[in-house]
Amino acid sequence: MAQTLEQRRRNAKFAKDQEARMGKSDGQIKKRTKETPKSPIAPIWIVLLGFVVFGGLLFEALSRMFF
Repeated sequence: MAQTLEQRRRNAKFAKDQEARMGKSDGQIKKRTKETPKSPIAPIWIVLLGFVVFGGLLFEALSRMFF
């Protein structure tokens, strides 16, 4: 079965990375660091949700105390 274009690209990239590593010790090879995963919800939506939930509780408590 023939390789797809995407497979050829990835194989070429892998071969290039392996050639760059040849003859180097582990200390000389740049370690890949994983980025910290991002939250699936934007911070603005978290703030908005907090305002709706806790603001609603605050307004309800104030209305029960003064009315």
